[in-house]
Amino acid sequence: MSNLTRYDPLDDLFRGFFVRPVDFGQAPEAPTVKIDVKEQEKAFVVHAELPGIKKEDIHINIDGATISISAERKQEKEVKDEKDPTRVLRTERYFGKVSRTFQLGQDIDDAKAAAKFTDGVLELTLPKKAAARTKRLVID
Repeated sequence: MSNLTRYDPLDDLFRGFFVRPVDFGQAPEAPTVKIDVKEQEKAFVVHAELPGIKKEDIHINIDGATISISAERKQEKEVKDEKDPTRVLRTERYFGKVSRTFQLGQDIDDAKAAAKFTDGVLELTLPKKAAARTKRLVID
């Protein structure tokens, strides 16, 4: 014999308002910094997505052909208002440090490198360092 279940359309409507989300104690995974790298004749151009991060909280290190981008998204402090008791039901946004390190095919001239941050996208212009010419020694 089959079991019959009564369907109430209002049940689905009100379920989201009165039921608290279940938290299994899992911390959200740290997101990765997504990048696009383009090679031009004299430079590399890198675009990195860093939404919600202030430019003061972004750090870029260049070591030869290795580029490191690190940033920190700080959590705003909640202001408690006695007249408007608001409680947080769920937080999925990530707060904390993120970083990405990658290596390019040629050393970078860090003296001429430039960075620009607009609308959550970091743009790096990384000029290629002139390749050191090899010199062949003649043996006497």
